[in-house]
Order: sequence, then structure tokens, then C-alpha cells
Amino acid sequence: MKSYQVVGIGNAIVDVLSTADDSFLDLMGIEKGIMQLVERERGEMLYGAMNERRQAPGGSVANTVAGLGALGLSTAFIGRVHDDALGRFYARSMASEGTDFVNPPVPGGELPTSRSMIFVSPDGERSMNTYLGISSELGPDDVSGQVAGGAGILFLEGYLYDKPKGKQAFERAAKLTRAGGGKAGIALSDPFCVDRHRADFRRLVKDLDYVIGNEHEWASLYQSDLSSALEQAARDAGLVVCTRSGSEVIVIEGEAQAVVPVNRVVPVDATGAGDQFAAGFIYGLATGAPLEVAGRMGCVAAAEVIGHFGARPETDVKALFRAAGLV
Repeated sequence: MKSYQVVGIGNAIVDVLSTADDSFLDLMGIEKGIMQLVERERGEMLYGAMNERRQAPGGSVANTVAGLGALGLSTAFIGRVHDDALGRFYARSMASEGTDFVNPPVPGGELPTSRSMIFVSPDGERSMNTYLGISSELGPDDVSGQVAGGAGILFLEGYLYDKPKGKQAFERAAKLTRAGGGKAGIALSDPFCVDRHRADFRRLVKDLDYVIGNEHEWASLYQSDLSSALEQAARDAGLVVCTRSGSEVIVIEGEAQAVVPVNRVVPVDATGAGDQFAAGFIYGLATGAPLEVAGRMGCVAAAEVIGHFGARPETDVKALFRAAGLV
């Protein structure tokens, strides 16, 4: 049985990128700079309207796991794609980047592979139009007992909680990992996701081994100011990680606390900053680094990804860790 150092479970989304000016966005009724969910018909219309499309495998936790694979850890991703051109592309791309995409593309008449049509404006702003497709059907049957049970660390995507089947997939995976002696944790995903699932997420914080979120997500979770929220989180959770954009990262485990200052970097494209912070941090966790070092690894990985277009690393992040004296 193959075991993995890190296994991720989340939405498998193909990012489809194209450049577009403001007049095109107005014409198409696209709100600039935000992520909107779209229905199938609109998704197909926007996909057809894109010029010189570029494709890349995406999805928040998938990006994190790909970052960990690039750092040399053995990784797997549990997601759901259709057996169509985009789905086959996704599965192939994950494998070529060093992460096992463990579920084969699904044949038959189900929904098509999830995709996000991303229009990049001349000023670098990204306007995302996401059609969730088949990944919203991810369920407990997609979670292999061998894969989840053999994970050293499991990383869950908060967005999956939007569907009952996704929630069941999560709970099965976390139970299997912890029964096998591994650690399970979650990314809170975004403040609106936290608002929708507050009671579930508060329970998860108590049940899981680590939770990663930003200052807005933690404040939303406990409906309080950040310091009160983190005090409560420290009482509830095994390991709490809070990122504060452009200022610091706070890591709390029991009585131990590390505060890591962040070096401000002007982003070329901020997409993937949180995903790659998680990759750096989990790399530290998986390799037994002290909390402060793991936090610094997260910051280095995040700074790399915001220095170029796309949500996955383009340079050797481990070499950056070495240069910073972290490994």
C-alpha cells in the first residue's frame, strides 16, 4: 500500500485564462476583480468568448498539494473530474507536476469538469467566473480508504462544506487519516464560507489537528475581534495558524506562540498566495520544523507565487528556503 506524506481533498478546477480589457468585461456583464459562480450555460458562453485561452490545473487545496509535490514530498490529491478533454488535462497535469491524482476521470453522463474562466485585465486584475461542474459532486465514495488512511497529513478545503456529499467526503477522509495515525487539518477558505458553515467549522476546529485561516476568517468564525478570536481558537484547536496580509503570521500551539513578520512584496498577481503559504507551512509541519520556521517557510512560498502570474510556484522554492537559512 502506498502511503503519502500529504494528501489533499478539494475542488478540482481547471483555470482557463485570457486577457480582456474593461470594455469587454462591461460587454459581458463581468464584475471586475472578483470571483463569481456561474451556471453551465453562462460558463460555456464565456469559455467560447475567450481569445488565446491558456489552461492550468487549479483549485485551492490542489494548488497547495502541487506546491508540496514541487518541494519533494510524496503527495496525492482526491478530486473529481469528468472524462472530457479538460478532465483528462487536469489529471495528466497533476501527475506531471509530481502529485498522484488518485481518482480516474469519471465517464458517463454526469456534469462536465469544473472550470474557472479568468479574464486578466491590463492592470493585472483577475475577474473569475467559476462553473463548479462535477467537482461539486465529490462524495464519500471518492475517498479511498488506502489513500486517506495512509496519509501523514491530510489537508481539507473549506469550500467542500457547501454540499452535503462534500461534507461527508471530508469527514470520512479525516476519520481515516487520524485512525491511521496521521494529522488532519483544514483551510477556512474565505470569510463567506465561514459565515455559511460557522457551527460546523467551530466543531472542526475542536476535532482537527490544525486549522489555517486569515485574520478575516478567524474573526468571522468567532464573531469577535481578532485577539479574542485567536484566544478562543487556541483553547479549541491543536494548532492555529493566522495570516495577516502584509504584516505577520501568528502560529499558536498550546502555550507556545510564534509571530513571524512578513516582508511586504508588491504582487504581480496575488492569486495563490494563501494556497502557497499553506504549502510552505505544511512542508514545515511534515518535516518537523519548529513553528516559527514553518511560518517563515509559508511566507517565502507565498512571496514566490505573487511575483508572477498563476497560482503555482515557478521557481525552486526549496532553494529559496535554503537561501533564507530555513533548511
